[in-house]
Amino acid sequence: MKILVTGGAGYIGSHVAKQLLETTTYQITILDNLSTGNIETIDILQKIREFHFVKLDLKEFEKVKELLEDKKFDVIIHFAAYSVVFESMQNPMKYYLNNTVNTTNLIECATKSRVKKFIFSSTAAVYGDVKQNINISENTPTNPINPYGMSKLMSEKIVQDASKVSNNFKYVIFRYFNVAGADMYFSENELSPRVGERHEPETHLIPLVVKTALGKRDILNIYGEDFDTPDGTCIRDYIHVEDLASAHIEAIDYLDENSSDIFNLGYSRGFSVKEIVNNVKEITSINFKVEVVERREGDPAFLVADNSKVLEKMKWRPKFDSLEAICKSAYEWEKSL
Repeated sequence: MKILVTGGAGYIGSHVAKQLLETTTYQITILDNLSTGNIETIDILQKIREFHFVKLDLKEFEKVKELLEDKKFDVIIHFAAYSVVFESMQNPMKYYLNNTVNTTNLIECATKSRVKKFIFSSTAAVYGDVKQNINISENTPTNPINPYGMSKLMSEKIVQDASKVSNNFKYVIFRYFNVAGADMYFSENELSPRVGERHEPETHLIPLVVKTALGKRDILNIYGEDFDTPDGTCIRDYIHVEDLASAHIEAIDYLDENSSDIFNLGYSRGFSVKEIVNNVKEITSINFKVEVVERREGDPAFLVADNSKVLEKMKWRPKFDSLEAICKSAYEWEKSL
């Protein structure tokens, strides 16, 4: 089987590529323009086993078309996208052009080259600001409140419409909640991540917390402590990147016998900002500085997945449903940089 992983030098794509290289014999091609991915990640993955790397931007439509026609991929796992919510508010066209237009072209090329399975990286941002503190199911109405979420929802619709008119084109769309953590590789019985989260600038909570613990930041800001939650800080559903990655690989076989579908990926369990901070302090034994500042506009109090559908239909079983495992692996990864 031939698999194309777009954005495979980035955070989530690299973990999926790593698991594919470690656990399957499929022929793997990674495509990345290295705008946010890292060539060092490609070098690390090459040590696992051989694969083909293509440095290419998806906006180069003719080259994308040539690649798909030449390689005749069976599966595309599509991660390549911009994902910073605040940036999308400032520069929406950047997000619509890259996330939606480029994805549209990729899907068109995929259907024309007879790709059978398309696994799409989407986001819980498609749900928008769900006012009630209840777990979000796939039936929750979609109502994005920023261009990032809208660019992903539009891409979801394009995937679905393409499948309706292409008999052999099936898809799984995964809506991620808060992905965190790093490679769970052990060397001499010590956790020693080979790939992990590396964004510039960093906007995600857990990497910011571990950076502060390591002295790479002077202070951690908590944006508001007057939310309608037990400790007043926002609650989020954090899923270990290794579990998220395994779901993508299971989706390949799932589509052999099942119809196309959409699944939430999370643990159906949330942790507050203060709980994350306290967990990292406990793991590291470092009492770093934290300051509460004003809320950010648009931050919902509670975002937690209802993951019953993916558990029941895909039989996906997470292995790292532990806040300690998430924070420990993130810390060890950041320490290695």
